[in-house]
Amino acid sequence: MTGTGFTVERIRAEVADLLGEDPAEIPLDENLVDWGLDSIRLMTLAGRWQEEGAEVAFVQLAERPAIEAWAELLGAA
Repeated sequence: MTGTGFTVERIRAEVADLLGEDPAEIPLDENLVDWGLDSIRLMTLAGRWQEEGAEVAFVQLAERPAIEAWAELLGAA
């Protein structure tokens, strides 16, 4: 995977924006499906990150829908 430009804060902010939530309110280890993240929004994130060069697939994000898991996948600093 690639760490280009990815941070935990950035991932959290992008998720919060899609969900209409305050980034500080979303725990790093929380299942994002419980927060309302659906497959369409998940595909949006995967596509956006792939366009930036991240080697991450929708399935990988769906298997572990938590910011801390995605940070690991994306090599976040």
